[in-house]
Amino acid sequence: MVEKNYRSSTGVDEFFYGEIGEGIVAASVERVKFLQNITVEMPQEVVRAYGDNKTAELGISSGEVSVTSAFHKIPLEDKVTLLGLETVEGLTAMGSNDTPPYVAVVFARTYEDGSKEYVGLPKGLFTRPNIEGQTKGDGLEFSAEEITAQFMDREVTGFTEEKSVIVAYDAAGTTTNRDALFMKIFGKPYPTTEVPEGA
Repeated sequence: MVEKNYRSSTGVDEFFYGEIGEGIVAASVERVKFLQNITVEMPQEVVRAYGDNKTAELGISSGEVSVTSAFHKIPLEDKVTLLGLETVEGLTAMGSNDTPPYVAVVFARTYEDGSKEYVGLPKGLFTRPNIEGQTKGDGLEFSAEEITAQFMDREVTGFTEEKSVIVAYDAAGTTTNRDALFMKIFGKPYPTTEVPEGA
């Protein structure tokens, strides 16, 4: 029998997104560094049907998948892409007719033994974050930026039904499942900065 892993995650890392439009292959895969925390909510509710003064049947009603993530800072270039903003002569504007594109997302939960659990979200829309500021006081305090999104089911190659969340786990020093997840979510390999042999 395979030994089960009961280690708890201690961090988050490697937030990637890619604009997919109506397709299943991202135009490109971009990284946003310095992810501080992220919550993926996948609500479910048990629904009861009654008859003869008792429960006749149970069913599951699944709610919308929503994501809330906080970063040290989200670069303006990423906000423009994620939110479908318009930039003119160095000025970026937000309006009621902004249309964010469909994007896919992958992020990693990290463990002290070096292993990682990757979470993939195949298709969703991000909404504008609040703009906040605070006066500088006696001590220095860094702000954080929070952004939310809603995700939906999407066709994912290899699965018989559409999916909204896919999880992959890699032991320390391995990337096999991470690489497979990137191909399923983005239709592209994991981005690397290594120079290929012979280049």
